[in-house]
Order: sequence, then structure tokens, then C-alpha cells
Amino acid sequence: MSRVRRSDNWGFPRWGGYGGARETVHVRLCDRSGCTEPGNCPAPKSPNSPDRWMFCQEHAAEYNRGWDYFAGLTAEEAAEREAKERQTHEGFKESAHYGWAGSGDGTRSRDELRALDLLELEPDADFEAIKKSYRTKAKQVHPDLRPGDEEAAKAFQALQLAYEVLRAAEERREWKG
Repeated sequence: MSRVRRSDNWGFPRWGGYGGARETVHVRLCDRSGCTEPGNCPAPKSPNSPDRWMFCQEHAAEYNRGWDYFAGLTAEEAAEREAKERQTHEGFKESAHYGWAGSGDGTRSRDELRALDLLELEPDADFEAIKKSYRTKAKQVHPDLRPGDEEAAKAFQALQLAYEVLRAAEERREWKG
């Protein structure tokens, strides 16, 4: 017959070390068959479904490689969903000014990439190249040089907007402490 042991974890001060409990710890395993790693990365089972698989990091990356978040949605529905996501997740952008990653590796937004395409620049162009390209293109289609030309006026407005988007992004990236 085993003898009942008295616990020394009563009251204050706590005699045992913190985290030294004897209770079992629940570890959920990866949902991929045969994997024995902990499954701590949720992945949706199907588009627009709240059900989730729980994969290890390796299998979650494999699963997400072919995932299309907007599958089965019309262009309007996809734009609406993207707008909702941006509205609720804009707070994560505040770290952009720290420059944890260089440009051209996902740090540019979709609007910035469109603006760079309009200026015919690469995604990793620096701001000096942006200014130079804007000035040369703006001189070609400026309304003062081409009065009465509607196409030139529209092109100039598009260039101005692209430059404003890129200038604002550059200001966000530069932290002015």
C-alpha cells in the first residue's frame, strides 16, 4: 500500500518552484497523419469556413503554399473582404518604419507596387529613383507643355497620385523619433 504524501504547495510562501506542477500538459499533435510535432498553427479546412486544421509549422507552410484566400469569390466580394481585413489589421503596419525587411520582399503594399509600375520602376527602387522617374515622366505630359490635351492631363494626374502614394509610404518608413 502506497503511503500518502503530504504536499508542500499550500499557502504562502510557496515551497515548490513555479511551473513545477505535477498536472499533465495537454499538447495537441499535428493533424497531418504520422506527424508527431505539436500542432499549434491553425489552417482553414475550406474557404469561408470557421473549422480549422491544427498543423505543425512545416505542414502549415506546405498547406498554405497552394491556398487562395479569395477562391470562389467575385471581384467585388474579394475587394470587400480585403477592405474588411485592412480595416481590422491596420495596426500591424505601424512596425513598417523599423525597416525589418528590405523593399521588394513584401514590404510594399499593392498600391505602392501599382505606382511603381506606372513609373516603370522595379519593386525595390529607392526613393531617389522614384523622384527622378516622376520628374522625367511629369515633364513629358505636363499640362503647361501640352495645353488642351486631355490624355496628357489624365496621365499627369495619375503620375501625381502615384508619386503621392510612394512619398507617403517613404515618410511612414522613415522614423523621425
